[in-house]
Amino acid sequence: MQKRALNLAMTGVTGTCLAGMLVAGVAAASGDDTAQQQKTPSQTPMAQQDTTEQKNGSQARSLAEKAGEPANESAKKNIEKKAEKKVLVSGKTTASYFWDDGSGVNGDTGAPAGGKPMQKGLFASPSWPMHTKVKVSANGRSITGFVGDRGPGDPSHKGVMLDLDTYTFRYLLDGDKPKSKYNAGTGEGHIKGLKYEVLEWGKGKGERGKPQPFGS
Repeated sequence: MQKRALNLAMTGVTGTCLAGMLVAGVAAASGDDTAQQQKTPSQTPMAQQDTTEQKNGSQARSLAEKAGEPANESAKKNIEKKAEKKVLVSGKTTASYFWDDGSGVNGDTGAPAGGKPMQKGLFASPSWPMHTKVKVSANGRSITGFVGDRGPGDPSHKGVMLDLDTYTFRYLLDGDKPKSKYNAGTGEGHIKGLKYEVLEWGKGKGERGKPQPFGS
């Protein structure tokens, strides 16, 4: 009787322990699930934040492109084409040189007809309107000046359609400076194959378009 009572007591204690362990296990499992559920929401906003930053970066690049910065080579080519359209007339001719300041030196015929004093970048054209803006290029060098006088005379009938000031002539010829403003200081009196580009027509007297011989 005493042994059976002891066995029953032990059985009861064992059952109680097992029940307690099961309850603790269920509670621990529930705690793990709850912890995972609590961690998951904190990770989701980070993914959303990365996506938002990417979108903001794309929008920033789009705004930079709209601001005028060339986005690719195609945009650069379009800009270059627009620049080319600004050239009104272009061609090639033979150019001579002169320096007329009214001093009478070396056959000086008087002050420039355009009303502006003789200076670097002042050219003579047989037909273009006075104060026409023109770019001249030769031997890899360029100068932009304006029409401020009439000339050359008879040579224009032989294809010499521009008279350049002494400084421009010498610079385009060999990159040097003349020893005197009345003389280029070189044996060359002409530059053949000189390229001209009319950038803006002047408001003075003259004819627009391809240059015409003097007096024609």
